Amino acid sequence: MPWVRPYVRSDGTPVRGHSRWAPGAKRETMIFGVVALAVVGLGNSNVSAGGGETPRPQTTVQYPIRFDHAPAARAPQPRPTVSYPIRWER
Repeated sequence: MPWVRPYVRSDGTPVRGHSRWAPGAKRETMIFGVVALAVVGLGNSNVSAGGGETPRPQTTVQYPIRFDHAPAARAPQPRPTVSYPIRWER
């Protein structure tokens, strides 16, 4: 909003300093506000695309986890994933 400095009119009336909207700013602000309210209103609605209840994922894991086919004597050793040496900066 531009600030208008105090001035005196041609008929001698003093005018205090004040701010005013730029031309067209009220209309643009109103349009922005309506669009923002529409986005917030549609974004917070509980409407789902399927029309029914939202499906929830079901767990397929059974605890405790056991490896029945793994040898019990030693833990699996890590293997390199690349066949070339990786050089690190020193």
